[in-house]
Amino acid sequence: MDVEGAQVLARAPAKINLVLSVGPLRADGHHELASVFHALDLYDEVVAYPAEEISVAVRGLHSDRVPVDDTNLASRAAAVLADYAGVRTGVQLDVRKRIPVAGGLAGGSADAAATLVACDALWDLGLGRGELAMLAARLGSDVPFALAGGTSLGTGRGEQLTAVMVGGTFQWVVAMARGGLSTPEVYAELDRLRAGETVGRPTVGHDVFAALRAGDPVALGASMHNDLQEAACSLLPSLRTTLDTGMDFGAVAAIVSGSGPTCVFLGRDSEHAEDLAAGLAASEVCADAWVVTGPAPGARLV
Repeated sequence: MDVEGAQVLARAPAKINLVLSVGPLRADGHHELASVFHALDLYDEVVAYPAEEISVAVRGLHSDRVPVDDTNLASRAAAVLADYAGVRTGVQLDVRKRIPVAGGLAGGSADAAATLVACDALWDLGLGRGELAMLAARLGSDVPFALAGGTSLGTGRGEQLTAVMVGGTFQWVVAMARGGLSTPEVYAELDRLRAGETVGRPTVGHDVFAALRAGDPVALGASMHNDLQEAACSLLPSLRTTLDTGMDFGAVAAIVSGSGPTCVFLGRDSEHAEDLAAGLAASEVCADAWVVTGPAPGARLV
């Protein structure tokens, strides 16, 4: 915990989908999902200060693209926690962005998870992880995983988590795109591309779990898949160039993260990942590229 006066600092990780299997559109407007979530050591931070009302300020990467009203996911997290716990005071939230906004890395969900942890400490609530996870599920499909971290199988809308054993760490290159994609638009494009097809229930093959247990990047790369990738590339064709360039530089695997447009590349080891990031940045097929490691811990006090 970072304490200066009464401030509390928490951080939560970005996530990628090693596998994202998307079922048919349901009557409630959602898609059934089966996904393998993997947390990266790329964090947003939230500093919580005592205040009379709930407010939020955002700085850092793409901060000008993040709302600061009550639609902000961190602000909503504080409100949900306060209502649940009967807290009558407020909080000032200072969100420090390092995770790309609208990039398919669940940065908003990370902010919400970090806020739950920070406000639980600031308000001295002492809630267990189970209660926080229940509140996280109310906020969005990715928030429970940002709270948990590590690697998990996610089902339902992604909020039902089962921890997955991982036998080591993996080296990734995150390539930030120029511009963003709207998640609803990507799902709508997927439905358009699938029109007339029979879409089965989402599934995750056993090969990805075996590769994770073995800590084998080559086997993991061969098992990765994202049903939203074609839709994201249809809306933003430059992503195909980014993916192809990464593979040309020797990436073990290349995939669009979630609904995009961030692309993620798997390296053989840390040195290979550094070379891959340098090559991608120099090729100018992305706005920036950097090396991260996974799996990483979930939301926690710093």
